[in-house]
Amino acid sequence: MLTFRDLTPEDHDLVVPMVQVFYRSDAVDHPVDAAILERSFQDAASPAEPLLRGLLIQWEDKPAGYMYLTQCYSAEVGGRCVFLEEIFLKEEYRRRGLGAQVMAWLEQEYPAARRFRLEVTQANQGAVHFYQKAGYAFLRYEQMVLDKIK
Repeated sequence: MLTFRDLTPEDHDLVVPMVQVFYRSDAVDHPVDAAILERSFQDAASPAEPLLRGLLIQWEDKPAGYMYLTQCYSAEVGGRCVFLEEIFLKEEYRRRGLGAQVMAWLEQEYPAARRFRLEVTQANQGAVHFYQKAGYAFLRYEQMVLDKIK
């Protein structure tokens, strides 16, 4: 059975290795400093950080993956947007239908959301296909950022 629970600081040794695998995969197209990944885990596991929710994905009480979620208001759709910052399933839990269950859970967990948004790299065609099958479509905007991460 697939279950979800909010991360706690005690999940560090379960989750950070998965985060490291995620950031070495085709899901990410540029290197990210390990200190930033550590800070993000700490924020995702802290109730004091209201903008980032970290979840442990479990299959039969075993850690199968993790998610980082944020929320914002999208004027483009006139309501709440849930941004799927990171979704990761360990290799041994992929292609078993769990991804579809994760996506269904998200919609049930956030019924007021008018949009679910995520990023995907073109190199990660397996994820592109999966998300399209789940009903996601490309939203063709170029992103511009001003990073102040140090």
